[in-house]
Amino acid sequence: MFHGAIVATVTPFRNGKLDAPALKRLVEFQIRNGTSGIVPCGTTGESATLSYEEHERVIDVVVEAAGGRVPVIAGTGSNNTREAVALTRYAKKAGADAALSITPYYNKPTQKGLIAHFMAVAESTDIPNILYNVPGRTGVNMTAETVARLAEADNIVGVKEASGNLSQICDILRMTPKTFCVLSGDDALYFPMLALGAKGVISVVSNVAPKEMAEIHVAFSLGEFARARDIHFRLWPLMQALFVETNPIPAKTALAMMGKIREEFRLPLCGMGDGNRKVLAKVLSDLKIL
Repeated sequence: MFHGAIVATVTPFRNGKLDAPALKRLVEFQIRNGTSGIVPCGTTGESATLSYEEHERVIDVVVEAAGGRVPVIAGTGSNNTREAVALTRYAKKAGADAALSITPYYNKPTQKGLIAHFMAVAESTDIPNILYNVPGRTGVNMTAETVARLAEADNIVGVKEASGNLSQICDILRMTPKTFCVLSGDDALYFPMLALGAKGVISVVSNVAPKEMAEIHVAFSLGEFARARDIHFRLWPLMQALFVETNPIPAKTALAMMGKIREEFRLPLCGMGDGNRKVLAKVLSDLKIL
């Protein structure tokens, strides 16, 4: 059910509020260009700065705009287990196809605590759950052994792996069932992880280049590995440029340059520095995105 290039969509703002019409247009842009799924309210969606009401509204807007054409995987994670449970239950109520739940940040729980947290979320509703491991953001790494243990739960169906540790990724793929959905959480490792057996990517780059990111998976699935690799390397400068400052600053800046959203962030995120903006603009121009 979950495979290919799945976009972790930005949350567009206008004058400090959710820009729902722009968000709907972004969903349509993604689906028209072959994206295999939409993730609202993730890190890229500035979920940490959304109120409960905004979080729910973003999920509602994306579910409605997608209209069942591609899966919607709603970001519902929190460092407060009760809050994660409430958000996950709402995702189910709103009609999302799955929930994406990040390892609790700042608390730095033990592996035992991670298992207890994710099991509490999974047991709260029958919606499929995808784990999200990104130690660079959260300060805690979820080990392969922990992922394998959690994969035994009926509705924990996958993991977005963004540790950047290929050894750990190999262990996860080796220790979990073939039906368990391992997704790259790092655009730069999308192609390498497909080669290891991952199902796809939850992508920042797809915000800007959805067609090309989708084509990597299509080519790989057809056994056209050289073509998939060529697309990967063609997009490599963009994969670097979109992380030259904290995500989603470059992605939202790029989308604003493309005329798709306003260049507006929630503090503590702010606009790009002039030097990095020029770098991003050149990459977009070289790829004929602008």
